[in-house]
Amino acid sequence: MDFINTKPLIRGGAILARALKEKGVSHVFTLAGGFCNPALEGFMECEMPVINTPHEQVAGHLADGHTRITRKPTVCLVGPEGFANAVPAMLEAAGERSPVIFVTGSSTLKRQGAGGFKEIDDVAIAAPLVKYSVRITDGARISEFVDRAWHAATTGYPGPVHISLPVDIMFSSFEEDIGRDERPFQRSARPLPRAWPEPEALEQIMSLLRHAKRPIIIGGHGIWWSGAEKAFEVAGQTLKIPLYNVPYHQKLLAENCEAYMGLADFHQYHPSKAAITEADLVIMIGGRLDNQMNFGNPPFFPTEQTLVCVNGSHEELGYNRAADFILLSDPGAFLEAILSVGETWPEWFDLQRKRRAEWVMEWTDHVAGETAKDGEYFGKMHPLQLSLDVQGVMGDEDWLIFDGGNTHFWSEIAVNIAGWKGKKLGGIMHPGSYSLLGVGVSFAVSAKSIHPNRNIVLISGDGAFLSGGLSIEAAFQENLPITVVIDNNGGLDCISQQQERLFASGKHFATDFRDIPFHSMFEGLGGHGELVERREDLGPALQRAMSSGKPACVNVKCRGVISPIVAATSDKREKASIE
Repeated sequence: MDFINTKPLIRGGAILARALKEKGVSHVFTLAGGFCNPALEGFMECEMPVINTPHEQVAGHLADGHTRITRKPTVCLVGPEGFANAVPAMLEAAGERSPVIFVTGSSTLKRQGAGGFKEIDDVAIAAPLVKYSVRITDGARISEFVDRAWHAATTGYPGPVHISLPVDIMFSSFEEDIGRDERPFQRSARPLPRAWPEPEALEQIMSLLRHAKRPIIIGGHGIWWSGAEKAFEVAGQTLKIPLYNVPYHQKLLAENCEAYMGLADFHQYHPSKAAITEADLVIMIGGRLDNQMNFGNPPFFPTEQTLVCVNGSHEELGYNRAADFILLSDPGAFLEAILSVGETWPEWFDLQRKRRAEWVMEWTDHVAGETAKDGEYFGKMHPLQLSLDVQGVMGDEDWLIFDGGNTHFWSEIAVNIAGWKGKKLGGIMHPGSYSLLGVGVSFAVSAKSIHPNRNIVLISGDGAFLSGGLSIEAAFQENLPITVVIDNNGGLDCISQQQERLFASGKHFATDFRDIPFHSMFEGLGGHGELVERREDLGPALQRAMSSGKPACVNVKCRGVISPIVAATSDKREKASIE
C-alpha cells in the first residue's frame, strides 16, 4: 500500500509570512504584484497589516519611517522590477542604520542565468547597501534565512537586510511544519544582546574624563537604536557636559533640553565649531567618523585634543580609525558608568549655553530683518521664517517632518532656534545623511499611522515633493490626515545656488520648475488645499488644514535663499563641494 502524506501543505510565500510574524514583524509595506502574491496571501492569513502603496520606493520609505519611529523591523515587499524602484529607500535606510527587511519576489530559480522573466541580480545589487543579502534556494530553509536576516538587521549595529525568494519557491507547496524538526535557531525574536565595556578599557576612558578641563559628548545613531537617549540626557545634565547631535540624524534630545547644545556641524550651528576646537576631550557615542562628521574627509577634530569613540558594535568602530581611543560598549551602559566620574564642568557648560543663546539672538535678528523685506520679493517668505511660523502653530505633542534639500537645512536651524525659546514638539523626523529628496510624505504617513491623534506636519520643498509626492496616495488610501507645507520657490534651489557659485557665468541651468498648483492637486484627490502668498495668511491656513480631517496642502510662495551649509560647501570653483 502506498504511503499517503496527509500533512497540510502551504506555499513558500506563506512560510515566509509566518516566519516574519514569529519574529515580531507588525507591518508590511508593498506594491502588490504577481511575484509576491503567495506572500501576500500568507500575510493575510497571519492577519498582518499590509499597506499597499503606489510605488515601491514609497513602500520602502514607509517601512523605513515606521521602523525609525518604533525601532522595530518592518518589511518592504517588492517584485523583481520593483526591487530597482526600492533601491533609493534601501540607501536611505542604510544611512540611518534602520533595520528594514527588504523582500524580493524574484524570477524563477530554475531559469536564473538563462534570461528568466524579469530576471535581475537583486542579491548582488543590494549587497553593498545592506548588512545581509541572500537568495533562498531551498524552501525548507525559508524560516532559517528569515532568522539569519533578522539577526543581522537587529544585532550589533542595526541596518537593512535583503531576502530574495524566487517565485517558483514562493508558489511551491511544502509541508506546513517543514524544518521544524530541526533546532538550528530560535523562531521568536530574542532580546537584543548588549555589549558591556571591558573594565580596564572603561577605566582608561573614565580617567581621561576625570582629568579633562573642557569635555564634550557627541551622540549618534547608536544612542537612538539602543534606546539610550534618556541616559544621554541624564549624563549631560548631571555632569554638566555639553551634548551635541551628529548632523542629519534622528534627534536624540528635545531641543529645549538644557544640556543639548545643537548639531555638531560647523556650517548649520556655528557655536559647535568653537566648542569642538576648544575641547580637550571629545567623546563620540554611537557614531561614525564618516559623511556626517566632515563629509568623509579627515575628521575636523584638532590633533592636540583627545578623541574617544564608543560604540556597541565592532563593525562601527572600524570606521573610527582616527580616534585616539575606542571602546566597545552599549551606549546606555557607558553613559550610566560615567555618572560616577566624580567631576562636573559647570563653567564650560554655561559657556556653551551662552554661545547658543547668542547664536539664537543673531539668527532671530537676521530673519526678522529678512522678513521685513518680504515686500521686495512680492510677499514671498524666507524659508527660515516659514519653518519658524509652522512650529508656532503646532502643539507640544505634534510631529514635525521635513524633507531633503534646502528645506532640510533651514528647518534644522529653525528647530534649534524655536527649541531654545521653549518650543516643544512630540517628535521630529527628517532624511538622514543623504538628505534624500522625496522621503517626507512617506515619513509623515508613517508618523500619523503610529500617532493617529497627533497633528503631523511636513515641510517639503517643491522639488522634494515632486520627487516623492506620489506617496500622498497612501495617506488618502489609509485615511491618514497629514498636513503638507510646500516651500515653493520654483525650482531645485539648493542646486541652482551651487551652480551660481560654481559656473563661470554666475547663472544656473536646468533647475527651474513652472508654477505648480500643489494645493489644487490635493483638492483634486479629495483633500484640502490652500495657496498662501503672504506671511500673515500662513497661520490661519495651517489651522484650517490641520482641522480639515483630510490630507491637506498649504502651498506657500517662498523665495530661494542659500542655506549656510550650501554656502559653505560651494564657495570655491576649483574645489569639490565636499572639500
